[in-house]
Amino acid sequence: MDDRPPTSDTTPEAAAETPASELDELRAQLAEKHDQLLRALAEADNIRRRAQRDREDYVRYANESLLRDLVPVLDNLDRALAAARTDGGTSALREGVELIQRESLKVLERAGVTRYSALGAPFDPTRHEAVARVVNPHVTPNTVVDEILPGYMLHHRVLRPALVSVAVAPDEDAA
Repeated sequence: MDDRPPTSDTTPEAAAETPASELDELRAQLAEKHDQLLRALAEADNIRRRAQRDREDYVRYANESLLRDLVPVLDNLDRALAAARTDGGTSALREGVELIQRESLKVLERAGVTRYSALGAPFDPTRHEAVARVVNPHVTPNTVVDEILPGYMLHHRVLRPALVSVAVAPDEDAA
């Protein structure tokens, strides 16, 4: 047996602390790696969901360009109907154009396009395009008083803003 006094490195307490501190360090590393793994899995799940949402939006709005091109056709049909209504002897023409207009609107509605009117609504620059200002003391300022062309929505996105005239208050300095 050794009769030497125990040194600080060879004491039973020091020998017991070293593996415990190593074990605690390894547990901390394991917890950190587990946390990193959970974060990576959550990020991968978020990427998958974002890609799915992007695919759904692509499918939903894939026809936007085509539908944007069809909207002026409806405008021309509206003009033709207005002209036919003023000329009383063309009822067959008017009925034919009305039928085409109704069918065109049905096709667009099936594709997710809806027509909206802005008349009487407060001016909203995200849904309306102001082409004129009208001085009108009887109407609240920034109210749409005339609609030159209706607006169209594709699902919940503006396909074409409504072209409108907006009421403004009379200029008090001019009086």
